[in-house]
Amino acid sequence: MAKKHKQSKAKLPAMAQVEPIPSGSSKINVGDSERVLSVAGGALLATIGIRQGGLGGMLLAVLGSTIAYRGVSGYCPVNDFVGRDTSEAKAQTDVIEISQVVTINKPRAEVYQYWRHLENLPEFMTHLQSVTQIDDKRSHWVAPVPGTEKFENFGNIEWDAEITEEVENSRLVWRSVPGASIDNAGEVRFTDAPQGRGTELHAVIKYRPPQGIVGELVSKLLNPAFKSMVEAEIRRFKRLLETNSVPV
Repeated sequence: MAKKHKQSKAKLPAMAQVEPIPSGSSKINVGDSERVLSVAGGALLATIGIRQGGLGGMLLAVLGSTIAYRGVSGYCPVNDFVGRDTSEAKAQTDVIEISQVVTINKPRAEVYQYWRHLENLPEFMTHLQSVTQIDDKRSHWVAPVPGTEKFENFGNIEWDAEITEEVENSRLVWRSVPGASIDNAGEVRFTDAPQGRGTELHAVIKYRPPQGIVGELVSKLLNPAFKSMVEAEIRRFKRLLETNSVPV
């Protein structure tokens, strides 16, 4: 009796270990004791300014709020500018990672090329307003401030990103450049689905929450909602490719 040999499945290479570069939006450069003093002193100044009233009081309240925010967030742009760092331990917020896999009934080259044209991304990524290609590697991203998507010109978050690795029809690895509003990175990988069923898309998105420890805690609370949004957008991409339409 002939022996049956199990067909071995080729092991896929590990996803890229690229991490978001911690920049102004996710760095922590104020120590704990200094943060406590900033919160207390800023709150006091803001209270005095509100009670005082008038233009002088308003300016004092704004100054106090800015100092208090410095303490709450753990980040000071002045410290960053002059290279001063009084933080004792943690230097940046933790990386939050979201991954998603979907099978799209289209050839791999077609799926890759549509995604590679980055200006197509807002067609299915509802949290993006626009993506503009600067050159072969760099692009400029614009997204509405969360919660204000229905209001035009309310305010946007903008950042630049660069492709750090590219294998045509197989993978794209990107990372935001230093100073981005949202420090992010990730990889999209395209492989042939089993039994000729099209393309498997593997997406990993990583980001560092802004606004120091507070931003990190809030983002961890909102992470399930963000994960659901990313999953929905990947499904929109699948539908767009397969039917040339997306749900309204």
